[in-house]
Amino acid sequence: MKQERILLCLAHMSGREQDFVNEAFATNWVVPLGPNVNGFEADLEAFVGQDKKVVALSAGTAAVHLALLACGVGPGDEVMVQSFTFCASSHPITYLGATPVFVDSEPDSWNMDPDLLDKAIADRIEKTGRKPKAIVPVYLYGMPADIQRIMEVAEKYDIPVIEDAAEGFGSLYDGQVCGTFGRFGVLSFNGNKMITTSGGGALIVPDDEWKRKIMFYATQARESYPYYQHEEIGYNYRMSNICAGIGRGQMTIVDEHIAHHRHVQALYAELLADVKGITLHGNPSPRYDSNFWLCTATIDPDRKVRGQERAYAQVITGAVGGAAGVTHAASTAHTDCEPNANVEALRMALDEAGIESRPLWKPMHKQPVYKDCPAYVNGVSESLFKVGICLPAGPWVTDEHVRYIVEKIRENLL
Repeated sequence: MKQERILLCLAHMSGREQDFVNEAFATNWVVPLGPNVNGFEADLEAFVGQDKKVVALSAGTAAVHLALLACGVGPGDEVMVQSFTFCASSHPITYLGATPVFVDSEPDSWNMDPDLLDKAIADRIEKTGRKPKAIVPVYLYGMPADIQRIMEVAEKYDIPVIEDAAEGFGSLYDGQVCGTFGRFGVLSFNGNKMITTSGGGALIVPDDEWKRKIMFYATQARESYPYYQHEEIGYNYRMSNICAGIGRGQMTIVDEHIAHHRHVQALYAELLADVKGITLHGNPSPRYDSNFWLCTATIDPDRKVRGQERAYAQVITGAVGGAAGVTHAASTAHTDCEPNANVEALRMALDEAGIESRPLWKPMHKQPVYKDCPAYVNGVSESLFKVGICLPAGPWVTDEHVRYIVEKIRENLL
C-alpha cells in the first residue's frame, strides 16, 4: 500500500461546495448572513426533523455557550456535564461564571450515567439548596447516550437538557436524530467532523421564537434603532455565507459520509474479531445507531505490545496527532491519569507506520484546570481512558487503509 499518512478523520469535499461558494463570491454575500446561511439552516432543519429549528454559528463551542445562556446560566450557578468528553462541553460553563459538575459514564455507551446523574442532582440540591441550571450529556465519538433515561431524570427535576451532539451528527436513538430530544442540541462542523464548513457549528432549538432569541445573542444583541443600541451583552457568533456554502455542499453528500463511517466500523469489526485483547466499541443494543464518527477500541491491560518499554520514555514537547494551534511543552512524561503503556506503545507503532491514532478523551474531572469542581465518579471513564484508542474512520479512509491498519495492529501485538 502507498505509504501516505492515514489520518483519523479529515473533511472530504465531493459535493457542490465550490458551486455554493462561487455563488457567494459572485454575489458579494461574504458576511454572516445571506442565501447560503438560510439555505444551510433549512437543509439542517430538514435533516434533524422533529419540527426543530437550527441556527448556524461560528463553532460548536459557540453553540454550547449560547444554549447555556438561553438556559439562564450565570455566575454562581452549577451545570451537570458529562466528564468523558472534549473540553468544549465544559469550558463555556466557566465563560458564564458558573461551575461544571462532572458526571461519570456508564459502561455500555460510555456516556453519562443516568443513575449517577440522578444521585448527583439530588446531592447538589441538598448541598447548595438550588437545582443545577442545565444538564449536558455528550454523544461520545458519535455513540448515542441513554438519552431516554437522561430525559426522565431531567423531567423529574425540571432541568433543561443541552445535548452535545458535536460528534453525533446523524446518529440515532430509537430512530430519532440525536440532538433533538432536549431543549437544545449542539452540532459541530469542524474540519474533522461528519460534515464540515471548514469551521463552524449550529444550535438546534425548539421553534422559531427560540431561533430569533439565539440569533439575537449571536449577532451582538443589537436593538432596533437606526444606530447601534445595546441593552444586553451579545456575541459575534454567526456563520459566514462562505462557510455556509461549504456546508450546503456537504449536505448533498451527508448520507454517503455517514454510510461510509458505518461501513468502516463494520470492516474493523470483521478484521479484528479474532484478535485477542482488542475489543471494538459498538452499539450496545438496537436502540443505538451510532454514526461511528471515530472507531474506538480498548486494549486488554495484559496484552503486550512491541516497544512497550519505550512508552513515555520521552517528554512530549509539541502537538501529537495533528492537533491544531499552539500547545505548551510538557514538563514531565507522566500525569496522574494516562493511557496504559501498551496503549501508548501501540499509538507510537501506528504513528511510525504512517497511521494517526489517539487516546480517548481524558475525563474532565481529571483535568488540572477542573481540580476544584464537584465530580460524581464511578471509575468508568478513567478506566476506559487507560485502555482506549481511536482508529481512523474518516471519508478518506479506504478498505485498503483499514486492512493495512489492522495488519499493523496484528504485527505489533506480542
